[in-house]
Amino acid sequence: MTALLRRFSHSLVLTAVGAAFLIPLVATAPAQARVFVGVGVGVAPPVYYPPPPVYYPPPVYYPAPPPVAYAPPPAPPPVVAAGQSCFAGPIVCPMTVPIRPGGTCWCPNSLGQQVYGTAN
Repeated sequence: MTALLRRFSHSLVLTAVGAAFLIPLVATAPAQARVFVGVGVGVAPPVYYPPPPVYYPPPVYYPAPPPVAYAPPPAPPPVVAAGQSCFAGPIVCPMTVPIRPGGTCWCPNSLGQQVYGTAN
């Protein structure tokens, strides 16, 4: 009986060792195939993706707008200092203080009164 038990134990050990090597191969083969089928079969991802659009920040300094050109105010008529006369009707007298041509001035008459006129 021991010989039969020995023979049975040897075949049991060989079967267990064989099963230990075969079960992982048989059991994991479908799982490996499923993993590789999902990764290796089908459409491959593109090799190159375009970069995302670039949004630059606004500039820190905005240049000032060009200056607005205004027309200069009209210049007053020039004041003539030398040779300016006051025309007060029939009386013409030299002026001591220069004023604008066309401005109001006065001349003394023969009685010493002021007669108003315009300057040239």
